[in-house]
Amino acid sequence: MAIAVGVIETQTFPAVLAAADAMVKAGRVTLAKQDRSESGRQFVAVRGPIGEVKRAMEAGLIAANACPGYAEVTTHIIIPNPQDNIEAVLPIEFTPESEPFRV
Repeated sequence: MAIAVGVIETQTFPAVLAAADAMVKAGRVTLAKQDRSESGRQFVAVRGPIGEVKRAMEAGLIAANACPGYAEVTTHIIIPNPQDNIEAVLPIEFTPESEPFRV
């Protein structure tokens, strides 16, 4: 099965929380990481089958942009079939905490 990674970065925590909630509800994806980037923005990463990640990302973008106040999405990306060694460098790996929820 082809696995993809989807990442949404927002200005505020409420927007990234809304995006994460919408993403896991809209598609059969695993929430792999939520953290603050070095610029102070918030990001959330999900992993799952390519079609499910695309569906989840669409829902996440809508939810994040619908948050009131200064909650714009600064950037987003979907990476289909990432190389195995990318997990050694980027924070997109499945963790022991996310393993029970892995799809």
